[in-house]
Amino acid sequence: MLNLRDDEPHVGPATYAGLVTANDQSPRRRASLELLRAEASDELAVLIHERLRGGEDPWEFMEDLPSVDELVVLTLRAENIAENGGARPNSSRNYRVLRQIALEYPPLTRAVWRILGDDEPHRRWDTSVRLDAS
Repeated sequence: MLNLRDDEPHVGPATYAGLVTANDQSPRRRASLELLRAEASDELAVLIHERLRGGEDPWEFMEDLPSVDELVVLTLRAENIAENGGARPNSSRNYRVLRQIALEYPPLTRAVWRILGDDEPHRRWDTSVRLDAS
């Protein structure tokens, strides 16, 4: 892109879907909720397919899998952890991170509260189960 004004930064080749340049030091812009849901849906489909190919009974594992929105929340949480040096969050930081996700993406609020709640702690992917185990 041609930079005609001195106060505008030059934008070079994009590294991810035109959102962030290779030299960009500004905060990363998040993808739309629709894109995040589509990616999570694809990931979930792959997980289901692999488990079915492995001979597992869907009646036994489908309830253990996160919903698409729960998977989006867990992905956003994982990105936050990676951005903060990869340190595993304690329970209060985990709460703050998940709460921030709910504030940034209001349609994910129910999924955030399901993950924070104690309704189904038997799920292996559930953050509350993993926090208690560490």
